[in-house]
Amino acid sequence: MSKKYRSKIMAAIHETAVDLHRVGGMDKKTMRKFDALCLTPIQAMTPKKIRALRTREKASQTVFAAYLNVTPSLVSKWERGEKHPQGASLKLLSLVEKKGLEAVA
Repeated sequence: MSKKYRSKIMAAIHETAVDLHRVGGMDKKTMRKFDALCLTPIQAMTPKKIRALRTREKASQTVFAAYLNVTPSLVSKWERGEKHPQGASLKLLSLVEKKGLEAVA
């Protein structure tokens, strides 16, 4: 999956930081700061948006959950607003939003 940067300059800075981290010239803590600075943040999703995304993909909650590697009850809670996707789940939902459910298959 390709990364989305705030600008071309940020992409160049981040690429340099990744190389420095790879050769041991930068620690993980500093690398995380560069990630936060350079990469476009993932936006939170509303329950309505999650449900619209799932219905757009013509998937049941069970099938949608299987693709995202979560439980069907969690998808249901997202859609009712009882819980909110975070971390890897939110990134996968963003990917499905941009490229469709087959992108995570």
